[in-house]
Amino acid sequence: MRITILGAGSWGSALSVLVSGIADVLLWSRNKAQIDSINNQHSNLNYLPEDVRFRSNVRATDNLLASLDCDLLIIATPVNALRSILQSIRASIKYKLCIPDIIWVCKGFEDFSGLLPHNIIEEVLKGLKVRYGALLGPSFALDVIYGRLTAISLVSSSEEFAIKWSRVFNTIPNFRVYLGSDIVGAEVCGAIKNVVAIAAGIVDGLGLGLNARSALIARSLNEIVRLIIALGGSEKTAYGLVGVGDLILTCTGDLSRNRMVGLKLSQGMSLEEILNELGHVAEGVKTSKAAYELSNRLGVDMPIVCAIHNILYQGIDLTTAIESLLSRKPGIEFV
Repeated sequence: MRITILGAGSWGSALSVLVSGIADVLLWSRNKAQIDSINNQHSNLNYLPEDVRFRSNVRATDNLLASLDCDLLIIATPVNALRSILQSIRASIKYKLCIPDIIWVCKGFEDFSGLLPHNIIEEVLKGLKVRYGALLGPSFALDVIYGRLTAISLVSSSEEFAIKWSRVFNTIPNFRVYLGSDIVGAEVCGAIKNVVAIAAGIVDGLGLGLNARSALIARSLNEIVRLIIALGGSEKTAYGLVGVGDLILTCTGDLSRNRMVGLKLSQGMSLEEILNELGHVAEGVKTSKAAYELSNRLGVDMPIVCAIHNILYQGIDLTTAIESLLSRKPGIEFV
């Protein structure tokens, strides 16, 4: 079996380490130095710890066309690169290549369109016979790299597809994959939890206490559920691995880049300084803008998302944003 992973960032590299125990892996990257390091030193020091090496059956390439000759294609690029990747895949039809099964792991909304990943896939690959799904849930790359116990969900509208690939993934030690069918709900959870994690970092950084952080996480679920329902998804998705499971991890884990953004904002750093220091993508920053605009368009009340948007894009100071949240009229909890 051959699995291709598009994107050699932290998650793409972690997945390469993970699945190389059950398949030959081709890891696609645009970075020539990165490709040379993977092929010659079996390392990717920009994203993997020094003590982690790829197995010999992991190879890297910048040839996208050759990468499509596989049984499963995992897209691990940021969501804003998804469309161009899919357009290149679609163009491969002229070379009479079959499109393999596709799994994506990116989270968030596309900048210019506000679309979720599955919307982009349906738009670009319209008319083609291709099976696909999203692999989402609480999963820090570092824990996966070191083989620590991880449970996530493979979400697809095709039960046959989900069963087939979950069985493959479940042969990997300490890696448990559950099945889901609500792609809309899963993707909304995966996007919004990153925004809430920024808020959680602010709460922690300002020393507001564990009670406040717990309340924030619980109340954010209401916002997530409202958006899921507005987009046609299922409320119960928010209470599973892709929902509350990923939300708790991202809001409390020290490895969360989005939580780190909030912590550093509470220290008085500017957003530009924070992003330059982090170096890697913190999805919640752009997602807060897309989610804010989407919630306004749909008439969905999302005060936590609104507060983070105003902090990041309207220059509202942290204290004012928090006071705005606390000054909201108390109401019935489950409305």
